[in-house]
Amino acid sequence: MTDRISRFAVPELTDLPEDVRARILGVQEKAGFVPNVFLMLAHRPAEFRAFFDYHDALMEKDVGLTKAEREMIVVATSGAGHCLYCVVAHGAVLRIRAKNARVADQLATNYRKAEITERQRAMLDFAMKLSVRGGEMEEADFDTLRAHGFDDEAIWDIGAITAFFAMSNRLVHLTGTPPNEPFYLMGRVPKAK
Repeated sequence: MTDRISRFAVPELTDLPEDVRARILGVQEKAGFVPNVFLMLAHRPAEFRAFFDYHDALMEKDVGLTKAEREMIVVATSGAGHCLYCVVAHGAVLRIRAKNARVADQLATNYRKAEITERQRAMLDFAMKLSVRGGEMEEADFDTLRAHGFDDEAIWDIGAITAFFAMSNRLVHLTGTPPNEPFYLMGRVPKAK
């Protein structure tokens, strides 16, 4: 792996506004390392704040969709978007949240063959269509989700997560940000004590 986190300047932690630095240090304390995307986005503190506020609003709730299902959307659509960082990093989170070491690899490669429920497959059919053929969305796509028990709030979340991570994928492509090494083993091997 490369040591370069971004094609753009990456600020020193000491040079960041206090709230941004505190957020990064909090993640470091919890994960044991600083995910490269945090350092890459710190290039622009106002955008860092907006990005993570929206990320948290979408990903840190457990209503309508489980946290694992939210990560499923990220991994499957990021695989289609060829975003190595998001597949690897969110694949790690998915393995942990789903308590399944295989599912992230399955979703990133071919979600139709993954060990998921029919409801989750319908969710990913919708997300993938929005991700790669968004102009073809029609009422029948929404009706299918409703038939699987998704309400309008959950459908909004599926679409918003898909859209947000399309942007995230493009930012990673723009900056050339690689995934951190620890992500590759998270959820595959027991955490070191």
